[in-house]
Amino acid sequence: MDEKVAFITGGATGIGKRVAYSLAEKGMSIVITYRKSSKAALALVDELRKKEVKALAIQGDAASEEDCQRIMGKVLETFGHVDIFVHNAGPYMHDRKPMNEYSSEEWKYIMDGNLNGFFYFAKVLIPQMRRIGWGRVITLGFERCETAPGWIYRSAFAAAKSGLTSLTRTLAAEEAAHGITVNMVCPGDIIGEWKEQEIKVAKEEKDGTVPIGRPGTGEDIARVISFLCEEKSDFITGSIIPVTGGKDVLGKRSSV
Repeated sequence: MDEKVAFITGGATGIGKRVAYSLAEKGMSIVITYRKSSKAALALVDELRKKEVKALAIQGDAASEEDCQRIMGKVLETFGHVDIFVHNAGPYMHDRKPMNEYSSEEWKYIMDGNLNGFFYFAKVLIPQMRRIGWGRVITLGFERCETAPGWIYRSAFAAAKSGLTSLTRTLAAEEAAHGITVNMVCPGDIIGEWKEQEIKVAKEEKDGTVPIGRPGTGEDIARVISFLCEEKSDFITGSIIPVTGGKDVLGKRSSV
């Protein structure tokens, strides 16, 4: 896969960064986007280039159609094509509040970043993947989002991701004949520094809230995404894949 180009939104930190590492290890060229984390983004690009991996970081906001179009222009100008698209970026409202306390601007920003941003990127990327006759598209959701569940005090995020789930499955059906697979990966309760951590570190820790007994890591998610990007994953499309260690994450999130 040394000629493949992977495009990861929000790849400067967190799970996106761990995905970038995983795909770079397969010899892919890596393009990441970032909104504010310029220092982290440039450090990651420098690290990958030292490992003789082609890498590029582009500033932009996935909630802005103008930024998405500019980013896509730069990516295609530099690499000519994209084989793998991982839509990891997506704003999240950390304040817990009911729907009627959201401002219109807050609601629109979360919907744009999580749902519409994917549309803006995919609308450019899907046609060129069709021309190549091959592509891998991966979105990120949350546990059981395919059931459109309620998530108290997270109405905008839950609505956006539920919509993204439907769009993921729709694209999977529409693009299967063109050699393009489209899947969603749903991380478990992976928070803070664990988003960038390796599995070997987590195995040294105990977490009684997770059935397998340890914290989840960004590498857990990256491993699944990495497999979905391979040739031999071509029969997996339209799938919503939870990676939770067996923990009932939504059950905890859905209660007050």
